[in-house]
Amino acid sequence: MRGLPRVVIIGGGFGGLWAARALRDVPARVTVIDRTNHHLFQPLLYQVALAGLAPSDITIPIRWALRRDPHVEVVLGEVTRIDAVAKSVEVDGPLRIPYDYLIVAAGARHAYFGRDEWERYAPGLKSIDDALEIRRRFLLAFERAERADDPAERDALSTVVIVGGGPTGVELAGLASEIARKALPRDFRRVDTRRSRILLVEAGPRLLPTFPERLGERARRDLADMGVEVRTGAPVTGVDDTGATVGGEFIRSRTVFWAAGNAASPLGRDLGAPLDRAGRVIVNPDLSVPGHLEVFVVGDAALMTGPDGAPLPGVAQVAMQGGTHAAHNIGRLIRFGPTLPFRYHNLGDMATIGRNRAVANLPVGTFTGWIAWMMWLGIHLVKLIGFRNRATVLIQWAYAYVTFQRGVRLITAHDRSEARVAPRAAG
Repeated sequence: MRGLPRVVIIGGGFGGLWAARALRDVPARVTVIDRTNHHLFQPLLYQVALAGLAPSDITIPIRWALRRDPHVEVVLGEVTRIDAVAKSVEVDGPLRIPYDYLIVAAGARHAYFGRDEWERYAPGLKSIDDALEIRRRFLLAFERAERADDPAERDALSTVVIVGGGPTGVELAGLASEIARKALPRDFRRVDTRRSRILLVEAGPRLLPTFPERLGERARRDLADMGVEVRTGAPVTGVDDTGATVGGEFIRSRTVFWAAGNAASPLGRDLGAPLDRAGRVIVNPDLSVPGHLEVFVVGDAALMTGPDGAPLPGVAQVAMQGGTHAAHNIGRLIRFGPTLPFRYHNLGDMATIGRNRAVANLPVGTFTGWIAWMMWLGIHLVKLIGFRNRATVLIQWAYAYVTFQRGVRLITAHDRSEARVAPRAAG
C-alpha cells in the first residue's frame, strides 16, 4: 500500500462518498476527510428541520459506509488549506496530508448576497446543525405565542417567512403549513396554530425556476390551496430580529428561514483557478482544475456545465455523477490513460409540496399530484443508504400520513441567537 499513489477526497457528501466508492478497484490509497463523521442525505434534511424525521434517520457514519474498502481511511477534521504547489492539504491547522491526486467535494453553504449579518436572523439549511436550529426556532415560536399577551406579538410569532422559491423553499413552506394546520392545533390552548401565516417569497418571476413553467405554476396553486401565501418578484431587502422587508413591505415575523442561494466552499480559492460569482471553481471538461490536472472539483464546489453550456444545478445527482467520473479519471491517470470529459445524465427533478402533492420532471414525462408524490416517496426511500434508515423513514411517513402527527417535535438545539426573541418576563 505504501508504494501506491495517494488519493485524498475532501468531503463525505454525495460527491465525496461516490468518488471513494468508485475508487474501489483502483490501485491507490484513498483518504476521505470530513468535518463530521457522517454522510447526510440532504434531500430529506428539510423534514428534520420541521420535526418530521430525526437526524439519525437520514445520516450514516462515513466509516460504516466505507467499511468494506480496506484501502480507504477516514479522517475526521476540517481542511483549512490546500497547497496545490506542495500537493498537500492542511487539516485543523498542524496536520498535513500529502496527495498525488485530489478530489475536492467540499460542498457549499447558503449565501446572503453580501448581507452575511442576516444569517443570525434567517438561518439556512445545509447541515444537521442548521436543521436542528430551524426546528428549534419553528417550534419555539409557537411556544412563545402561547404565552404572549400582546396580539401583535402573537401574530409575529405565528408568522413564518421562507425566502427562496426553489425546491427547498417550496418543501419547507408546504411542510410548515401542514404541521401548523394539522399536527399542532390540539396541542395548544391560547393560540390557534391553524391561523398561522406561512409566506414563501421569491425574487424571481416564478417558483421552481429549474422546472418547466407549468410545474412551477402547479406548485404555486398547491401551496395556495394549503394556505401558504406565495409572493414572486418580491426580493428581500432587509432582515432583522423583528421581521423581513419583502418587496418594499415590512412583514413582522420572529421566524425567517433562508433558502435563496449558495456560496461554494472557500477552499476553491486555494487552487488558483478561475471562480464564478458564487465561488465555484470553473473546471475543465474532465472536471480537473486548470493548471493542476491532478486536482478534480465536483458537486456544489464546481461550476460544471451541461451539453448546452448551461451550469448544472446543485443537486445530489450532479454531485454523485461528478464524483464517480472524477474517480474514474484518476484511475485512468494512474494507469497512464487519457481522461474523459464529463457528461451529465439528467435523471429528472422532483419536489414534494405536501400530502398527496408533488411535481416531477422526469425523462419519461412530467407528473403532478398523487402520482408524483408516490414517485417522490419511492425514489427517496430507495436512494437512502442503509436498511435501517429506509425502514425508519417508511414507518415515520406512514405514521404521519395516518395520524397527521409528527413524531420528532423536540426543542433540543442550542440557541444561536439569544437576542432573537426576548422571553416574556415571569409574573
